[in-house]
Formats: sequence, C-alpha cells, structure tokens
Amino acid sequence: MSVQILEGDCLQMLKRLPSESINTCITSPPYFNLRDYGVDGQLGLEETAEEFIESMVKVFSAVKKVLRDDGTLWLNMGDTWGKDKQLLGIPWRTALALQNDGWILRSDIIWHKPNVMPSSVTDRVTNSHEYIFLLAKNKNYYYDNEAIKENSIYINSKGEYRPNGMGGIGKKNAGKQGFEIRSGLADMQEQPFRNKRSVWKITNKPYKDAHFATFPQDLIEPCVLAGCPKDGLVLDPFAGSGTTGQVALANNRKAVLIELNAEYVKLIKKRFGIGTSLFDESADILEMN
Repeated sequence: MSVQILEGDCLQMLKRLPSESINTCITSPPYFNLRDYGVDGQLGLEETAEEFIESMVKVFSAVKKVLRDDGTLWLNMGDTWGKDKQLLGIPWRTALALQNDGWILRSDIIWHKPNVMPSSVTDRVTNSHEYIFLLAKNKNYYYDNEAIKENSIYINSKGEYRPNGMGGIGKKNAGKQGFEIRSGLADMQEQPFRNKRSVWKITNKPYKDAHFATFPQDLIEPCVLAGCPKDGLVLDPFAGSGTTGQVALANNRKAVLIELNAEYVKLIKKRFGIGTSLFDESADILEMN
C-alpha cells in the first residue's frame, strides 16, 4: 500500500522529506482559536490571528520546499469570530500572506455545506461555507482540467435536454475546448462537459471512528484528480483521520501523511489496516533525510 505516515510536528517532519518530491499538498490546518486538541506544539491556539497566520506561512514555506516545481497547494480553511464579535477573515488573510510569501494564488473555491449544523445566532446569518484556495509554486504548474469537468447538460423531469447553467456563447465556438454550446440538442450532445465551477456543493459526512470534523471525500477528490498525476505523490501535513490519503489511494496516487496527535495516528492506521496483513509498514515511499 502506497502510504507513508509520519507522527510528529509538521515542520520537523517536512524537513525530513526530500526537496521537490511532492506533486500536490491537500490539507486543512487546525482552525484558529476553535479547538484544543490537547497536544503540545499544536497550531491554532496562538494568542492572536496575526501569530496564527505567521505560523501558517512558516508551515507552507516548508511545504513549498518539498513540492515539485510544477506543484500545487489546495488549502481548506474556515473562518472564526473574535471576542468583540468581529469576523476575523482568517482564510483570506492567510491566502494573501501566502501570496506575499511567493505563492501564486490561482483560485478561491467556495465549499457550500448544505447540511451545516444549525446555529442559535440571531444577529447574523448562519455560516454555511468554507474556502479552498488553489495556490501554485510557479506560474507553470500541473493541473488536469479534463479530469474534473462537470456535465454541461442535464435531462429535466419532462425528458428535455437543458443546459446546466449559463456559459455557452453560440455555434461559432463549436469544438473549442472550454465552451459549452447552447444552440440545439445536437450541439449540446457535442459538448457534454464544462469546466468545473468555483462553488462546490458538498455535504459533510462524518467518519464513524472520529469525534472531530473530517474532510468529506467528495471535497478532496477533485483536488487529487486535478492536482496530481496517476502514481504521483500527495501530501497532507495535517492528516487528521487520513481522509486525504484514502482518496489518493483510491485514485491510484501515493500519499505522505503527517499528524501530530498520537490518537489520530491510531485512527489512520486503523483506517488503512496498518498492523494487519493488508499493510507493509516496512515500505517507504520516500528516502527520508
């Protein structure tokens, strides 16, 4: 099985990885001031938002060193509120800090969560989204657009073909990649797919062995397919229960997972059958420093 699990502080573990060995990093760091995981050295409990963002810049600077020149970072992050009721804007402040540190900020993706937990708040709307930022190490980077295209047509309840939203601009663009044709059934059949949009409607799906929030697999899969070629290597420096690794393996990619919390490492090992005949713990994906 092509997964490697490293237990410990992510900055220290990242120093052990060979330079330019990772195709893409897909991760969700601990959110600022949200949860105490009970582990010394954990991120997310900094005194101020500025200190938290500085910590994130340090971590992803180390990630950049282990990424290939055509590597990408898919960063999931939710926001939080300060004691004075201020929405802190942590995701965007972090993304802009990474941009200032040399990353190329390519896309902001909205993760729309239709089954978000109810909220008792009465002086603002209930928050039902998070961000995923696509950042690249260099201007020329690996991105498989075809692997994550969406259906551009659908059949309604009357059996009629209809465009899946706006986007086409006429027959003159027939056959041009990236356009969804809207003029007649024959054209719609000719162009059945469109580029993936920037709002992803994906429900939360709890993992039965975890008592904390986990990545939905449907959220990670497009990042894996677009960001990493087959047999390539996916990194998650905040592995949690190991969902990123599971999705990578299911799509014929390898994975390196870093996790500080020993209890979560146990969850990952259980998930992958480590310690059973299904897993060979002696197999290393990378030559470690």
